[in-house]
Amino acid sequence: MARPLSPDALAIDPLVGEFDDRRTETAYLGQHLARTRTQLACTLLFCSLYFLGFFATDVAALGLVPETALLLGTRLLVAVTAGACAWLAYRHPITIGAARLAASVAEVVALACFMVIAVHRPDEFHWHAMSLAIMLLVIYLYIPNRLGYALAIAAASTAAFLLLVLAVADMRFPDMLTLGMLLALVNTFGALAARRYNLVAREEFRARVVLENAAQRDHLSGCYNRRYLHEHLLGAASPLLRDGQPVCVILCDIDHFKRINDTHGHAAGDAVLLAFASLLRTVARDGIDSVVRYGGEEFLVILPGTGLAAGTHLAEWLRGRFGNTPAYAGPDGVPIHTTASFGVASSSAGSLAGLIDAADKLMYAAKRNGRNRVESLALPMPGAQAAPLSRAA
Repeated sequence: MARPLSPDALAIDPLVGEFDDRRTETAYLGQHLARTRTQLACTLLFCSLYFLGFFATDVAALGLVPETALLLGTRLLVAVTAGACAWLAYRHPITIGAARLAASVAEVVALACFMVIAVHRPDEFHWHAMSLAIMLLVIYLYIPNRLGYALAIAAASTAAFLLLVLAVADMRFPDMLTLGMLLALVNTFGALAARRYNLVAREEFRARVVLENAAQRDHLSGCYNRRYLHEHLLGAASPLLRDGQPVCVILCDIDHFKRINDTHGHAAGDAVLLAFASLLRTVARDGIDSVVRYGGEEFLVILPGTGLAAGTHLAEWLRGRFGNTPAYAGPDGVPIHTTASFGVASSSAGSLAGLIDAADKLMYAAKRNGRNRVESLALPMPGAQAAPLSRAA
């Protein structure tokens, strides 16, 4: 079961605009991976075509000489590299890390080839600076990559270009100073714009996650609610009980809960509910099991891939642990001892709704048989007979 969201899990780093929590950042990137791949492929393809098309300026500046053929080779290298990365991103289900690697490789190759072209056209560094500024903006804003990687690549290429200006260009100091300040300005505003985009995108994701979490979880216990149960676990898209693997359902109810509210107050009742819900969430496997607040003091635990024996063993452990661990309520920390009754049903066929109904009947049988006990049943396959189990305190 995914843990209830905490404010720390949704905190965004103000410097880079990424989630501080790696799991949340991974979830965000995974949700946008398809769009990222498409954007990466389209941008790289578009840029490679334009970079190749600018070979016309090489011919216009140098004429048809052997040096022109060298520049054509560098432009073809950029086109092939970017085209290959675009093809991989668009046609293959690459991971987040692979998409970032493809973006970084294409950027480094393009910038390195750009430096080669600039060296062979040393009289045009003013125009080269303008071209580099456009390339940097594309790196920051249009090629999806981690901001830190984009910043490192852009800063390194800017420094390399300025060293080329000092070594190769015949440029007056005021012009060199102006060129350097303009490139610094492009890097600054490019990084700020990329950071702002990261923040806006993640704030939108955070707002959506908070709303989904509020719609799917019980506000008191942090467990899933009945809406989540019906829409995600009982819905047509649910994979449970479809692949022949066993599914175990535990339905549990806190004994004499009304007496707790009447004797100690509703705040004490809430403390008992929270203690029980926390215990259930502790044993649930992240991303596999589901804990649902089924009704007032009733909770449902759904355990995919779990048979009756394992489910019954878990229910017995929960029964013993909850009965031996008091909940503390009130400003003085008054200990409240209580117990719970459990109904456990397991099957590898049929419907989850039928399994829950069977667990519900078993839970009420545990109530009738004295409470603080576990009643278990393996639902039969069609044509077979059920195998009941019963355990008491």
